[in-house]
Amino acid sequence: MKRKHLLFSALLVLACTGMAQAQSGKFYMKAAGGYFFSVSNGQFPDVGPYPPRDIRNSVNPGTGATTTISEKVLTGSYGEGARGGLTFGYNLNRYMAVEGTFNYFHSKKNLMTRNITTVENSTTVAGSVESYGHVNAIDFAPSLVISPGFEKLNPYVRFGVVVPLWGRLFIETDASRMSAVPGQPAFIMAQTAIHRKEEIEPSPTIGFQGALGATYPLGKRLDIFLETEYRNVPVKGKSKEVTEYDEVTNVVNTTNGQVISTQQRGLNDLSTAERHTDYVTTLDQNSNTPTGTTGTKTNYKNDNAPANDLKSYINIGGLGVNLGVRVRF
Repeated sequence: MKRKHLLFSALLVLACTGMAQAQSGKFYMKAAGGYFFSVSNGQFPDVGPYPPRDIRNSVNPGTGATTTISEKVLTGSYGEGARGGLTFGYNLNRYMAVEGTFNYFHSKKNLMTRNITTVENSTTVAGSVESYGHVNAIDFAPSLVISPGFEKLNPYVRFGVVVPLWGRLFIETDASRMSAVPGQPAFIMAQTAIHRKEEIEPSPTIGFQGALGATYPLGKRLDIFLETEYRNVPVKGKSKEVTEYDEVTNVVNTTNGQVISTQQRGLNDLSTAERHTDYVTTLDQNSNTPTGTTGTKTNYKNDNAPANDLKSYINIGGLGVNLGVRVRF
């Protein structure tokens, strides 16, 4: 306990000494870029009715029976990607500084779901669904920096919190299906292709960050620095909106490829429930959930109100390397 008190007292004295001697040259600005790798992989959230699986099926065209050939759980993290930041700092004294950093992050694309069905004993695709997602985010990261104050190569540790200011999980899905047309011979088929984009807005959250690095002077007021940084930023969904939707169904004579008729469905043709989703922690009998389908349209208890779905969680933290310059004023 005494050691803790002594350490706290020493840090307090250093901070107060630096503040008392504050003068020009204490302020600095840093610009950096880096790349982060995912550390804590987890299972991706569902994409609508599709779970985070890579599934391969085969279908018997005569009976319609479907057989699962293979299935794999899709895991990963949205913490891998490129990051750039602008930092404003102030030296409290030779050994301590406070910083505030604005970061922009763009994650790599992740496969969230894939379901491919082929006709039995052939490579003909009867249906497929494939979704990829990525995160764009802006955050503010206040932190405390501690170093031994060396004049040349100066190591330091930095730690603080991460406050997301804006962010979206963007999901892009392509789907296709080939199906029989009721009342028509077997060679008359309906071929449907769907392309959609959706954005998930997160709930407010807070994360943590820490770094170990070193600075080296290039001139009187210019330094270069290199650091390894770890971030842990868990994020849960608040709401979702479909921002692009294009659906085309062609009724085709498969013997000669002739298109008999075409039907289209766009973003404005979606119901409110199909276009908007509010995430909740519990689904019950009062939740606005699907009741069935009519063709490609999903029906809800109330088509004119946002749908409800369970909250999902992702992590946009990771372990990365930052390289940048520091200008002292």
